Amino acid sequence: MDLGTIVAMGAGAAGAVAAAPLVVSALGFTAGGIAAGSIASWMMSTAAFANGGGVVAGGAVAVLQSVGAAGLSAAGQVVVAVTGAAVAGAVESLTSSCNETLI
Repeated sequence: MDLGTIVAMGAGAAGAVAAAPLVVSALGFTAGGIAAGSIASWMMSTAAFANGGGVVAGGAVAVLQSVGAAGLSAAGQVVVAVTGAAVAGAVESLTSSCNETLI
């Protein structure tokens, strides 16, 4: 693994942890609840319809609303950081190998 990949993975990890709450909020999962007319409200409506009128505890809507209301837990930050690092490392590795092939 070269320095560029390591730097990309670090940036991906930090960027993912910083961006996750912003993305969740932009979807409509807020501290005040699910925003009307948002993607979150559509997700909640769809989940409730599919489950006979209720939202499943521990399901995607419930977890995202928890993050929107209280933020990411330490474990959640680790999961998001590892995912961000993996994606950034993979993208950097693929793009650098493509550049080497073209040169």
